[in-house]
Parts: sequence; structure tokens; C-alpha cells
Amino acid sequence: MTYLTLVNNVLKRLRERTVSTVEETSYSTLIAMLINDAKQEVEQAWDWSALRTTLSASTTSGIFNYELNGFKNNGKMLDVVNDTSNFFMQYETATKFNDYFLNITPQTGEPRYYSFNGVSDDGDTLVDVYPIPDGVYALRFNAVVRQADLSTDTDEILCPSKPVELLAYAKAVEERGEDGGTASVSAYNTASRALNDAISLDAAKHPEEVIWTAP
Repeated sequence: MTYLTLVNNVLKRLRERTVSTVEETSYSTLIAMLINDAKQEVEQAWDWSALRTTLSASTTSGIFNYELNGFKNNGKMLDVVNDTSNFFMQYETATKFNDYFLNITPQTGEPRYYSFNGVSDDGDTLVDVYPIPDGVYALRFNAVVRQADLSTDTDEILCPSKPVELLAYAKAVEERGEDGGTASVSAYNTASRALNDAISLDAAKHPEEVIWTAP
């Protein structure tokens, strides 16, 4: 569903006239902002299948810090694979990495561990790997990468659109202050049910992530 369609759907629920561009009126611009607010909340509620992707990095001998292009600073790492050596890499804390690099002579070899270490100038997360690569290794970072704010009329939303639409509507009703808050409570409840239903459907694709097993 496009950004413009979402804006118009919310406007229809509010019994307002539709627009031909998201910023056609001051009110449609407000609704557009509320949609992005709602989108962010929905994206953070679950690790949506539509937001899962694999980022790649190819190591260089002697270089241990790499930029995860496209990850930005609001993603979630699911797992990391050293695709050249065929094993899952393990996360280590920043403290442990400081120990590796500062308190002992750093090792070189096939990368087995990773740790996050800052953000690049263009806003992407930086990751350190250890041991320091002694050659070229293909690393695969399987992650949930949340979508940037919608900005143009034709931008397509990636996460489920109905919870976003209903949550944006609830925010708009709340902003109007209708019925002393009764209408907004009802709208938020409807949005919450839609979100729970969407999570249940998507969670069925990854049942292992919602079933607790003893260690």
C-alpha cells in the first residue's frame, strides 16, 4: 500500500476529503506524520518477515571494522554467518572486544566473533569482527531492517498496513479530542486488535521464535 493511499484511508475514516498528494493540505500533512509515527510503533512491535533481510560484507586482510550498509541505527541482528568458513559467528560484548584488542596481542584468522562499535557518518551501524581477518571472508548479517520514514506519495509500506492505518486513525482522533477521549480509546483498542492479529499471522512463519524452550 502506498503512502498516499494510507493518508487517504485515514482521511476517509475521519470523514475528510481525500487528497492527490500527501502534503496537499496542512491536515493531510499532519495525517502523513501520524502515519509515520504509527509505522514506527508497528515496526518495533514484532520482527516482521517483510523487514527481514541479509546484509553482506567482504573482509579485507588486517581490517576488523565494517559498515553494515542499509542497517542504519534502528535494526535488529538475528544472526551472523561466516559464509566462507561455514559457521555462525558469536556475539561478544564491547568489553570483551576491548580485552581482545587492548589487553592481549590480537589474533588473526577467520572471524568468529562480532560486536557493534559505533555508527558511520551516513548513519549506518559499524561492526567489529575478531579474530582480525587474515584474508577475504564473506560475512552474512541476517537482520531486521526497519524501513525509513515514508516520504513520497508512491512509497510502499513494508510492514502490515492495516495496523498502521488504524493506529494513525486513533492518533488523529486523539489529536482532535473528540468525545472526551472515548472515541480515541475505542480507536486504539481496534488498532491494538489489528496489530495482535497481524503479529499472530506473521509469527506462524517463525514458530520457533515464540516458543520458549528450557536451556
